[in-house]
Order: sequence, then structure tokens, then C-alpha cells
Amino acid sequence: MGATSVDYKKTVNLPRTDFPMKANLPQMEPKMLARWEAENLYAKIRAARAGRPLYVLHDGPPYANGEIHLGTGFNKIIKDFVVKTKTMQGYDSPYVPGWDCHGLPIEAKVDSQLGSRKAHMTAVEIRAECRKYAAKYVDLQRRDFVRLGVFGRWQDPYLTMSPQYESIIAGAFVEFLDRGYIYKGLKSVNWCIHHRTALAEAEIEYENHTSPSIWVRFALASDAALIDPALAGRNVYGLIWTTTPWTIPANVAIAFHPKFEYVAAEVDGDVYIVALELLRTVGEKLGWSEPKVIAGFKGAKLEGAIFRHPFLDRDSLGVLAEHVTLEQGTGAVHTAPGHGAEDFEVGAKYGLPVYCPVDPAGKIFHAEGAAGRLPEELIGKTVWQANPIVNEILKSRGALLGEEKITHSYPHCWRCHNPTIFRATEQWFIGMDRNDLRTRTLKAIQAVKWMPSWGEERMSNMIATRPDWCISRQRIWGVPIIVFYCENCQEPFTDRNVLDRVVALFAKETADAWYAHSAADLMRPGVQCSRCGHKEFRKETDILDVWFDSGSSHLAVLTPENGLPWPANMYLEGGDQYRGWFHSSLLVGVGLKGEAPYRECATNGWTLDEQGRAMSKSQGIGIHPDQVIPKHGADVLRLWASSVDFSEDVRLSDTILARLSEAYRKFRNTFRWALGNLNDFDPMTDAVSPAEMSEIDLWILSRTETLVSDCLASYQEFGFHKVYRAVYDFATTELSAIYFDASKDRLYTAAPKSPLRRSAQTAVYRIAYSLVRLIAPLLAFTTEEVWGHLRKPEGSPDSVHLALFPQPDELTAGFTASQRSRLRNWDELIAVRDVVLKQLEVARQEKFIGAPLEARVRLKAGDKLYPLLDEYLNELPGLFIVSQVALERASGDELSVEIERAQGEKCERCWKYTTDVGADPDFPTICAACRDAVKDILGE
Repeated sequence: MGATSVDYKKTVNLPRTDFPMKANLPQMEPKMLARWEAENLYAKIRAARAGRPLYVLHDGPPYANGEIHLGTGFNKIIKDFVVKTKTMQGYDSPYVPGWDCHGLPIEAKVDSQLGSRKAHMTAVEIRAECRKYAAKYVDLQRRDFVRLGVFGRWQDPYLTMSPQYESIIAGAFVEFLDRGYIYKGLKSVNWCIHHRTALAEAEIEYENHTSPSIWVRFALASDAALIDPALAGRNVYGLIWTTTPWTIPANVAIAFHPKFEYVAAEVDGDVYIVALELLRTVGEKLGWSEPKVIAGFKGAKLEGAIFRHPFLDRDSLGVLAEHVTLEQGTGAVHTAPGHGAEDFEVGAKYGLPVYCPVDPAGKIFHAEGAAGRLPEELIGKTVWQANPIVNEILKSRGALLGEEKITHSYPHCWRCHNPTIFRATEQWFIGMDRNDLRTRTLKAIQAVKWMPSWGEERMSNMIATRPDWCISRQRIWGVPIIVFYCENCQEPFTDRNVLDRVVALFAKETADAWYAHSAADLMRPGVQCSRCGHKEFRKETDILDVWFDSGSSHLAVLTPENGLPWPANMYLEGGDQYRGWFHSSLLVGVGLKGEAPYRECATNGWTLDEQGRAMSKSQGIGIHPDQVIPKHGADVLRLWASSVDFSEDVRLSDTILARLSEAYRKFRNTFRWALGNLNDFDPMTDAVSPAEMSEIDLWILSRTETLVSDCLASYQEFGFHKVYRAVYDFATTELSAIYFDASKDRLYTAAPKSPLRRSAQTAVYRIAYSLVRLIAPLLAFTTEEVWGHLRKPEGSPDSVHLALFPQPDELTAGFTASQRSRLRNWDELIAVRDVVLKQLEVARQEKFIGAPLEARVRLKAGDKLYPLLDEYLNELPGLFIVSQVALERASGDELSVEIERAQGEKCERCWKYTTDVGADPDFPTICAACRDAVKDILGE
């Protein structure tokens, strides 16, 4: 080929790669998932890390009732970041996902589907329908989690409804019972009248609720002079305020604070006992013009006073209680032990009857236990229907002094979101102060690393103040409480040998065995009641709290059979789990194993929609991944998850996704540019040593070394957002805006095998090979795609997810101390470049030049900067991306930059202006440097 016939465009080393510019993630990712499944990648990862130190993130089981939303997806992605991070740090980090399959939400859904058919079905048949319903959503949720690129033992997850798991739950109950933690007792507990079951603290959510608030007077029946002589012979009343009129029929006492100051205030001839601090407020509410204080005394004086119920033939005892406050009301608290936790405690102290005239459906009935027959107009009414009726009765008796509506925070059922009530029933409890469980749990909390650190105080406060754990529920779908009762004397039968046989049977037949077999079949022959000798028994009908189920997960999963150690390294869930899974797991762990089941406990924030609402399955608020992935792909969702501090609340919207899509394109284009410029580079044969490399290449490798070091430190503290930000800034600034721009001329126009080009390629390769591994936990699909297009060292694994993180010294291997010291010069040179680029932009805006290569930059530098610029004068045109740079010495330290038109002619091949274009008549339109490159290409 003659020189004059050369097509110079074909001699330029333009980037070439099969790695596509357009990601097409929605189409590419499912194919990659299919490949990973076919190759059994998760098993390969486990095999590759076999024998290495273990790091176990124990999965908190999502509830198997409905499809996931992006709040659930966010949590799973963050967990995947942790597992992939630990795997690439060299740990054996297995991930066993699980599902919470029992409980009220599933049973309620099945109830609604079965309708009237349920009445004709056995418990086993109903449980089979619940099991089928849960299995359906396990499959759907598993599909969606896998689609997000989350690795794990998906084909063999743990399910709380599996025979093995149900057996372990029952076994944990038996162990708690055997060690004396568990008792059955009558207590006032949170109760959902919609689902007719007790609720634990973790199953309560507080929502705004409008209630009727009333002021009611109770006539003093005992000697008023015993309270204060000034009250002798007066009509004295205790005055209470309540937002639950329906509980007035259950009143048996009025509580006062022993240390508060109370006054007896005369109004229209009657005297009312009110807390001094609240007198003014009460007077304003009730329209008292000028209440006259006739006596003052401490609350302690009111202990033992006898008041009369306003419409029942019943006394109401004056009692003392610390829970009385001055925040609102009158300083006197209406007390019904059957309908309040604090009321119950006070009632127990004073031996008051636990009177509860409300049935499981929330309807009032004639109950035994307290004097006075309830008005017939209340019987059969729900508590909410009873409120106005009670008010009317009080009004007719002259006992209702005032009423108004109040909107306040009120407990609601976490599943049906209906307001709950307190209702005294016999339930099974784990005693928080039995075997020092509370004290030992508070100590165990101190041994856990909490992320964020405020988690320690939050959990400690919850444990310190929580009541005994109510673990019984009045439902069918769950693990039954395996206790028998003597049919004759009702004594509970809890012989360990018998209960252990039932536990073993559950492992074979599931907990359905409790319902499929009679008590006689479940108990060994000849068993008799230790109290009365009777031989016939019945089974307990309650099931265990689902939080006991999930709180036992560490017992079921962190086992030698699963190859997983106890305790787990980490639990990671949303902030609501401080009263949920974190909480119940902690109590089960301390109760049965003496310590917390986790060494680290991390919290992710809420995922908020565009309106700022937290995504919630039970409230129907959420974005399904299918609303995002078909348009953007899972990797964009993963990038979003990595871009935020996961411990804080995070938002997701179309605007945010659009911004993250742009960020994703920056990462993708960075890899594409690198791959394109490495198309003819084999790292095994073409790489050059640092001694042969240009200093700018050494400088960018040094910067990458710092990046890798910083990112590895961020990964160590699970600061995924810091990794994202560091790599994004590096890609956009050091790489794209500086190094890639400054290296294009060498890479595109130098001879393919020239030392200058091989130097740049060596640097680009080291960078790409490091970056693809550095962000593999975050961009699971894209990095695998890059890995498939990147030439790798011999012996490299087939998947990037089998590789280890890059180490900082990989980037600078072979650097000498002298080379490292000279790299500091480049920080100054880059600063000069910034000044020059600003002036070039001014010249372009003024249309003095078009492209930067039309420019000649004249630098005038003082003694401080001149020597450096003079030393690197030949490097400066490439660094500034101009054709020429002239340097002059100037007085002072100021740097002067002038933009001139470049001298000479424009080279047809490299587009730079030089004075030697056409110097070789055989190559009349190109510069000398391009002539040499072309001759090398042509083999001349």
C-alpha cells in the first residue's frame, strides 16, 4: 500500500468492543440469571470459600402474605451487599433466606376465601389451606428477590411452617417451660376484637384515633373528714377523665399519685377532688367560673377512700399509683383492672377484682366477678357502640360533667389496622423477671455492636420497661402451645417426656399432628394427672405468638446441619424490628443460650414513596419491583440502594430513578471506554513495567490505589453509599475528565504497540480489572457482563463473584519510592490544568477558537512554578488537550495563561496543529508523529 493511498481513519486505534453501549438490562439480566442458575453459581461460591472464616448474616424472615414492595426489596439488596462484600473479602458467607409463614394475616386471608365453608372444615383442613396460601407467596417473593440479583440458598430456604422448623419452635417452648420462664395467668392484654386474639407489644402500631373524652364524678361514700377536716359534712366527689367510656362499667377503683398535691374545690355547693396543677385546666373545660379551694392534701391521703360507682351498685376504692400523671385529665385515674395493663398491676397490688364484661368479639355481656348488674341497654353492644350509651347513662345520673372529642395516638392492630382494646384473659406468658431474664438481656445488649449506635439505647429501653411477653394467640394457623389439661381438675400437664414426644412427632408430621391426633394418642399410655390421678386429658387450643416463631429462627437455622455457627455475625432489618424480630430473637437467645443470637445488629431506614409515605404491605403502600425493573433493570435499583445511607429513610421516585440511570450510564461508559481501548491488549504479554510507564499513567494508578484503599475501608463498615460516591466521583473526575481525555491522543494515534500506548493500556487495564471487582457487590449484573469481556490473568475465575476484592498494592505493584515521590508533581500540574481549561472555555465562548486543539497556550510562571512546568513542558499539550504550549518565566508567583491560535497546519490524522505537517512528502497531510505511527502500522 502506498503512502498516498492510506486511509488514515483506518490507522487510528479507535476503541472497539462487543460490550454494548446500551445496557438493555431488562433483557440482559434474566439471561444472566438463567446462566447463574444453570452453572449453580451460588454453590460454586460456597465451594470456592470452603474452609475460610465464616461470616453469617442471618436473614430475618419476611411475611409470606402478598408480593414484595421496594421497601422489602431494599432490605434484601442491602443484605446482598453485605454477603457479597464478605465473600469478596475472602470469607465464607452463606446466605440462607427464610419466610415467616404462620400467623393472623394469612389465616385471616384464608378465612375470607373460605367463607361459610370454614365452619364445616377441620382444623387440619384449614391449616392445609393456610399452608398452601403461604407457599404461593413464598414462591412469588422468591422469584422477585432472585430477580434483584440476590444470591442465596433459594432452593432450600428455611420456612417457619416446615416440619423441622415447627418442631424446633415447639421444642423452644418446652425448654422455656421446663426452665421456669413460662406461666399461665390472667392479665389485661392488648386484644384485637376484629380477629379475636391477644396481641403482643410488637403487634401494636399507634395511629391517630378520635375518641369521646368524658369527665365523670364518683361520689365519696367514706368519711370525708379522714381526708381533711375541712371536708366534713360536704358533698365530695372524685373526678376522673377518660377516653374510653365503655370501660366505666368495669371500674372498681380510682388511682391517685401519692406525691401529687390535690385540692378540694367547691363548685355550686359540690366539692371535687382535683390535682392542684390541673385545677385551672379542668375548670376551663367544665365551665367552672370561680372554683373555691377549701382544702389541700397529698394524694397519699386518698388511699382507702371509698367512692360509689356512678350507675352501678358498687364501691370504687381510692388507690395509689405511680402511673398517674399531670399531662392531662384530673390527676385521678379511672381504674378497671380488666381493661388496662397499669390498671391490672394496681389491681393486683390492692387485691381488686379483675372484672372484664367484654367478650372476645368486643361485645359487652353479664360477667361474674364484680358487684352490680350492668344496664341491659349495654348488653350485646360492641365497646364502640357502648360509648354513647354509657355517656347517656352517666348524663341521666348527673355524673357526666363534660364531654368532647379528642384525636390522639391510639393502639391499633398491626395487621387489620383496627383500634385495639385491653381485655383481661388467661394467657401464656414468658416472665421477664423469671431467671433474671430482663437483667441478663440488658447485659447481653451491651455485647452487641449496634449500627447505628443509638440502637443499643433503644433496645435497652424497650427491654427495661416491657411487660411480660404474652406468647399465646387464639388462632389455628401456627405452632400450638403443647400443654395438656386434666379433664377432671383442669391442672396443666407439662411432663417433659410427654412433651418431647410431641416435639419429635412435629418433625415428622408438622404441627398438624396436634390437631390430627387425640390427646390420648399424643400422650404415652398410663399417664395420669399428678394432682387428682385422672387419666383423661384435653389439649391446649392456643397457638404461639408468631414473634416466638421467628424469634426462634436462629435455633432452627444456625445449626451444624446447615454448617452455620451460632450466634450469627449480623442481623439486618428495618427499625420496626427493635420491637419485633430483633427483640424476640434476643429474648429467645438469652433465655435459652445465655447471649444475643447476633454479634452485630444493623438497621435500615424506611423506604418512602414520592409522597414521603413509608412503604407498608399491610397498608397497601408500596412500589412493586415490576413497576421499575422492566424499564430500568435491577442494577439501577441496586445502584439506587448503594447511593444512599441505608441506615436512614430513603426515597424512591421517577426523578430519582432517572438520575440514577444517568449515574449508571457513567459507570457503564467508563467500563466500555476501558474495554474498547484494551481490545488489542493482552495483560500477560503486552503489559509494561512501571519503569517503562509514563508518569501520568503512574499518577492515575496511584489515585486508583487510594480509591481502592478508601472503598475497602468503607466496605468494612458497610458504608456502601461511600463506595458508590467515591467510585462515581473517581469515574467522572479523575478518569473521564482528566485521565481519559489526556490519554486519548496516545491511545488513538500512537502505533498500536508503541511504548507510550502500551503504558496507557497497562494503566487502563489495571484500573478496569480493579474497578470491576471493587463494585461487583453493588452492580451484580453489569460487573459480571464486564468480566466476560475483560481479558483476565490466567487462572481467573469464570465469574467476578468468585473473585476477591482488589488490593491497593495491585495498582502500584513495581513502583519505586522515587516514582511515588514524583507523583506529587501531578497534583500541581492538574491544578494548572484547571486554570488553563477555564481560559480555553472563555476563548471558545468568544469564538476565538473552536476546538481546544486549535489553541496554543502561553504560560507565564514565576520562580515557584516555572521549574515544574519546564520539566514537564512536553507533557503539557497532552494534559491540556491543546496543540502547543509555550512557557515563559515571569516575576512574582502568579500564573498567567494566554490563549493563542496554534501554529502550523492541522494534521489530518490526529487533528493537532504542528509545524511539521507535510514535512515528509510521502505523507503530505499528517504530522511527523503520525507519519512514524503509520509507517509502523504499514511495516515500513
